[in-house]
Amino acid sequence: MDLSSLKKILFCTLLLPFAALGQYTDVINSNRPGLSVSAYAVGKNVVQAEFGMLYEQQDHADLSTESNILGADLSLRYGLLVEQLEINYEGTFINQNITFNNFGFSEKRTDFSRNRLGIKYLIYDRYKDPERNKPNLYSWRANNLFQLKNLIPSVSLYGGATFNLGDNPFYPEDPTISYRGMVATQSRLTPRMVLISNIAYDRISSDDPELSYLVSLSYAFRNPKWSAFVEHQGIDSDRYSDLLLRTGVAHLFSPNFQADINLGASFKSTPSRIFISTGFSYRLDFHKDEMKPVDQQSTGNKISRKAMKKRKRGKRKKKDKLDF
Repeated sequence: MDLSSLKKILFCTLLLPFAALGQYTDVINSNRPGLSVSAYAVGKNVVQAEFGMLYEQQDHADLSTESNILGADLSLRYGLLVEQLEINYEGTFINQNITFNNFGFSEKRTDFSRNRLGIKYLIYDRYKDPERNKPNLYSWRANNLFQLKNLIPSVSLYGGATFNLGDNPFYPEDPTISYRGMVATQSRLTPRMVLISNIAYDRISSDDPELSYLVSLSYAFRNPKWSAFVEHQGIDSDRYSDLLLRTGVAHLFSPNFQADINLGASFKSTPSRIFISTGFSYRLDFHKDEMKPVDQQSTGNKISRKAMKKRKRGKRKKKDKLDF
């Protein structure tokens, strides 16, 4: 494969994150560097790991506490059975050193702040119809600028469980298993810009269920190996409520490997939060395209089984005429 061909593949993938023509793409599609989840799956028989290290400074004005947090997060994704289906695990393990200024002592808290397993299924693919993927040969504006119809998203549903194992100091009252549901949408605003939104209801069977939303806007640069994002998150529960903002960049080193960095902060002081994370995404690609008979293919105009026979008859008639 020459350099120009590789650039075209990388460029198309970054412009249409998480597969505009289907679930699978030739280049890795990661949910990092933000926390938002794409509407699309990784593709059938694709195994993907997304790993990160994080640091956070967290201070609470009312409680007069100061703390620093070190941790690691991991997401494992697998395309199961069909292109639209994905099973995934998400875990974040942290170590928090917290100082209580009013009482003059400190303590350490270590456990999972996120530990869940779920399934995501694409119920509506905006670009499944091949006609929507064709460029407009008569309008540069239609191909490159925002139009209202671009807001129509692809939609997936997520169902899963959050696990609280042992004596977790971050969720001491939660049951061992609680449940989580989510709707994820994805819209291609322009060839370079993608909008993702998530609405989730977590820890449903606990005493403190959590409602949250995520809105993420990603942008692909002219250099196809670089992209950037900005993300807003809202969290509402009796235990903790906040508004967060993140931004960061990702760099594609190879078709199966991406690295990233992001940072963010909260909008309030109870607690105030400043955090930074860096990580990478890697996939093992066992995907194989499935062969379909011509008359079962949904792309383009169907070819009749008798098309070749008609053609041969036409050629014979033409030949007979030439003989006279």
